[in-house]
Amino acid sequence: MTDILKSITEELPAKHIKDASFEAANIVLYTDNEKFFNEGESKIKELVNKYKKRIELRADEKLLLTQEKTKEIIEKTVPIEAEITNILFDSPRSIVVIEAKKPGLVIGKQGSILQEIKEKTMWSPQVQRSSSIASKITDNIREVLYANNNYRRKFLNDIGKKIYKDWSNDKREEWVRLTFLGSGRQVGRSCLLLQTPHSKILLDCGIDVASHGADKFPYFDVPEFDIGSIDAVILSHAHLDHCGLLPYLYKMGYQGPVYMTYPSRDISALLGLDFIGVAYKQAATPLFSSTDIKEMVKHSICLNFNEVTDVTPDIRITFYNSGHALGSAMVHINIGNGSHNLLYGADFKYSKTRLLDPAVTVFPRVETVIIESTYGSKNDILPPRIESENTLLEIIKKTIEREGKVLIPELGLGRAQETMLIIDDAIKSGKLPPIPVYIDGMIWDINAIHTAYPDYLSQNVKSLVFQDKNPFVSDIFKRVGSSMERKEVIEGGPCVVLATSGMLVGGASVEYFKHFAGNKRNSVIFVSYQGVGSLGRQVQEGLKELRSESGEVIPINLEVNKIDGFSAHAGRTELLNFVKNCKPKPKRIIINHGEVSKSLDLASTLYKIEHVETNVPRNLETLRLK
Repeated sequence: MTDILKSITEELPAKHIKDASFEAANIVLYTDNEKFFNEGESKIKELVNKYKKRIELRADEKLLLTQEKTKEIIEKTVPIEAEITNILFDSPRSIVVIEAKKPGLVIGKQGSILQEIKEKTMWSPQVQRSSSIASKITDNIREVLYANNNYRRKFLNDIGKKIYKDWSNDKREEWVRLTFLGSGRQVGRSCLLLQTPHSKILLDCGIDVASHGADKFPYFDVPEFDIGSIDAVILSHAHLDHCGLLPYLYKMGYQGPVYMTYPSRDISALLGLDFIGVAYKQAATPLFSSTDIKEMVKHSICLNFNEVTDVTPDIRITFYNSGHALGSAMVHINIGNGSHNLLYGADFKYSKTRLLDPAVTVFPRVETVIIESTYGSKNDILPPRIESENTLLEIIKKTIEREGKVLIPELGLGRAQETMLIIDDAIKSGKLPPIPVYIDGMIWDINAIHTAYPDYLSQNVKSLVFQDKNPFVSDIFKRVGSSMERKEVIEGGPCVVLATSGMLVGGASVEYFKHFAGNKRNSVIFVSYQGVGSLGRQVQEGLKELRSESGEVIPINLEVNKIDGFSAHAGRTELLNFVKNCKPKPKRIIINHGEVSKSLDLASTLYKIEHVETNVPRNLETLRLK
């Protein structure tokens, strides 16, 4: 084993370094010398430049000011306008986390306030933005992380030891294999197994929300999959078809890291809890418990966009904005020190929306690209977004005029927030009358997470948040938080209801649909993909009646509308343009995450246009990339 810690510490005065450890791929040096702590940054920068690794200097625990005095100093040093909401201490790692509504005022000009706190207290301060909306889930997640900080330090150190194992003298043939455990020629249960001689990585671990039985889950009962040998899981984004089974991995005994963005960590935990709640409502036994979700959070390692990190001795990853949902990422995977470069596109949107900027197309190196084909056929030409917005507003306006109610089944992450931005703007500009707009299901909690991570949003929405004009806290929207409040909405007058789930598969949207379906004055508007077999797909295809749990037959008389232009997935034209503008040009394109006809159609077209090898793997098929 190459002892990188020993090499680094030997370049520093021995009496200055009390301890050296890993935090995953990062290296942390602890000093009990106050002078070196305050003046040693230039030496640390030299080591960073030499070793090309993130190296941080922190104070040993014995130098730290007491938590009580540190809190007093922080509250005196930080301007009251910053609105500090919480101060959390991670003692084993000498970190103090300051949560505030205006983090810029905590940081100070060129980091001056943080530096002052560091010098006075010896703690290494970190700043997090507080949500503009009270969010129990965000609070609980941070509580889990800091309640287990001794475990976290050991866990991160163990990950680092594995990453820095010496494999460079291994002369065996290098190879890269990719096995599709889900999402091959289908939408749902995304799960890919990436293998090299040194690593086994799982890319996503989702469920097919529209299916039943074994078809709902990835294929784990295969020789290639051994949970004990998985080195890491990488999550592209927090939609159930990509993250829904993550907690179950920990229930099965997985104890390794899961890499994701910060918003994806919060949202995947929220979706997991909601998944448990829906199971109980359907009188079914949940697949996993809240304890398993806590394990997922405890083992999470979060990265920002464009942040490069090693995850195993021969695999390095970088997240890039995919434009699909808050915190959604395309995963660039550098294998074998550049021997092969794979881009896992996951779900992406290659056009600007109100909520997010478009997907990135420029990468350091790329040989193989995996792209989705949800809307990959020749018929999947999405209309201009402004046209779709006008259609949405027209349907709402007509429904309200005939004194009906509008139900918009929403994906809680991304789609719902996009709709909210459109409606908020329309009411404020007079395009719609000031009508009640109700938010039900987990959308409100996900809104809170959006307000905590504005840096992941489009430039326009980000600036609104920073200017205290946050659209997600607009008084236009009213939260439905109980069955009694839901009953009042159902029995009340004309309104718009945004409710999960987007496919009418469990959740609040199904309850509203049952009550709205029989009245022809009402409307349902589908704005997201409807999975094969889902109630939403059946209604779109002309289902005439619905049977309730009590056996009552409910006629479906309401107006059914479908607007494709709002999809958070790339349409056919966007998919072709993404590949066309991808730099460097890939040598191979793998198509997944689409119904079989759409996947084959897209692969054929790309082969003809780009003159590169295209593959459309089936589930359980293994491709050799190198």
